Amino acid sequence: MLVKINQKSGTKFRLLITPIFILILFACATAPVKKYEETVSQWKSYEDVGKWMEVNFVYDFERYHSILKGKQTINPRSVSQTFALKSGVCTDGAYFAKETLNQINPEYKAKVVFINVSMNPGHNHYVCSFEKDGKIYILDYATAYSSMRGIHGPFNSLHEYKKYYGTRHPLNKDIISVSYIWW
Repeated sequence: MLVKINQKSGTKFRLLITPIFILILFACATAPVKKYEETVSQWKSYEDVGKWMEVNFVYDFERYHSILKGKQTINPRSVSQTFALKSGVCTDGAYFAKETLNQINPEYKAKVVFINVSMNPGHNHYVCSFEKDGKIYILDYATAYSSMRGIHGPFNSLHEYKKYYGTRHPLNKDIISVSYIWW
């Protein structure tokens, strides 16, 4: 039994610690954290990836500013690390989506797309494209702009996506190019 005294009134409160309470507390503290491989093995489509990213993935402004200052590289984190942290910048999100989509269904032919916006690298962006029914879709949940989050498409080409991006992004209107990259 624990006794706590309310300092203002001097009233004593008793808290009973029962074996059930201890068991519940222990179970919560030791509940296994699902790993990337275990979770993804249960996903069946691009929609599952989108749902997870919509609910869990948070844009990491601290990492973004650290990259701009040259303290970190723009190279993407591993999918396991991104999954565990549930955050990152556009490179992390695009790489995570690409690897995960290709693991779920190689027919998605998921690739990372680079959007070259300007000479200022802080405005450039990375997304993940995938194919479904002969069309291109873009999965983008790793953006600081909530209006751009989601699964976009279908598009017949990256050129169509370039127009879409340029007309809908709140700031990035002058897009130099949109192209696939190697990782």
